[in-house]
Amino acid sequence: MMKIKQLSIFLQNRMGSLSKPLEVLSENDVNIRAMCMADTSEFGILRLVVDNPEKGKEALEEKNFLVKITEIIGVEMYDGPGGLTSVLKVIKDNEIDLEYLYAFTHKIENKAILLLHADDIDNLISVLTENNITVVPSKEVYDL
Repeated sequence: MMKIKQLSIFLQNRMGSLSKPLEVLSENDVNIRAMCMADTSEFGILRLVVDNPEKGKEALEEKNFLVKITEIIGVEMYDGPGGLTSVLKVIKDNEIDLEYLYAFTHKIENKAILLLHADDIDNLISVLTENNITVVPSKEVYDL
């Protein structure tokens, strides 16, 4: 399966609010693989890729966090100057509107994984695959 299940956790924008969901995941033996935080003056959205999304969601909901599972994809890119630009050019040339992205380094030398979300994930996968960009299987990301 190519689609990665990402946890989106809605948090109030207050001192200490970030540590609470991370503590819950740690206490439940859920390991974070990638993380991105977006905030406004009122609230934040913590986006996480974890090794066990269902277990993480259940643990967080038991502690009254508002959690949503969103599907994203990961693509392998060159970890050096121009790596991100080459992937984004394919996306732009095919008029795909990305909602957000974030990245982390890969265990493979000179490679990174770019996590992407768009309205039409299936089209995004097709376009990237047709342009010889490797879509990383979800299990590979969960098992890092």
